Amino acid sequence: MGLTDEQKEIKKEFAGCKRKVTEVAGEMHDIVEDTIWTEYTRLPELSAKIAELMVDVNDMKAKHDFLK
Repeated sequence: MGLTDEQKEIKKEFAGCKRKVTEVAGEMHDIVEDTIWTEYTRLPELSAKIAELMVDVNDMKAKHDFLK
């Protein structure tokens, strides 16, 4: 059974939410690998941002079974 148009739109929004988390995690990764000694102070900010963005991801997963 295929997804409805509404489900496809939700899935697209979900992918966008996950992409945002991945982008911030990538920033954190780059700092850890390349500039930890000069940019370590950004890690708490990035960690908080990831936690904030993950709320949206987890809320969507909880609300829509087809995203699991």
